[in-house]
Amino acid sequence: MLPTVDLSAEANRSAPNDLARATAYFEATDKNPAALSTTVNREIAAALELTRKFPGVKASTSGISTWPVHSKNGQHIEAWRMRSSIALESRDIPALSELLGKLQETLAVTSLIMQPAPETRSTTADQAATDAIRAFEARAQRIAETLGKRYRIRSLAVNYGGSQQPVYPMMRSTAMMAESAAAPLEGGESEIVVSVSGTIELLD
Repeated sequence: MLPTVDLSAEANRSAPNDLARATAYFEATDKNPAALSTTVNREIAAALELTRKFPGVKASTSGISTWPVHSKNGQHIEAWRMRSSIALESRDIPALSELLGKLQETLAVTSLIMQPAPETRSTTADQAATDAIRAFEARAQRIAETLGKRYRIRSLAVNYGGSQQPVYPMMRSTAMMAESAAAPLEGGESEIVVSVSGTIELLD
């Protein structure tokens, strides 16, 4: 049986965060459930109508919830509270930034994530995989030469790891939301990591 060596290599590439995803919501409270539903639906409809002025931004409703507001002693229901959310996605980051600024006049933003678009991530990951395989081969060659042997690859596994991207958390006040909307969004970059592991056989 030929002697074997297990080894690994890793490579990373930076991918531009050219896709932004945001979630915004409208929330209200009313003693009358029907009136409450009318208010919330009206505001969400107005928000969706506003997004149509930004063709580069995709918008969709992403959930609605209603729950009771109990009295201080918890013995009866004083009112009802409803929240409805919309999800926004765009590769036109300046347009999304402008839209969020307008939406925040009536809606609140819960999250804003900047990340590479799927095709950007895939292309960058393939480039990082090529780098990692070359690094694996170089390492295998050095090991074999150090031992005075030739080598051949017995097995090889490529692992496409995750990435880190900026996440803008829920803004806690109207002032903070307005300040964020006034500043242009900076997409930055995400680190795409690919690792390669495998086994080589040492040949005479």
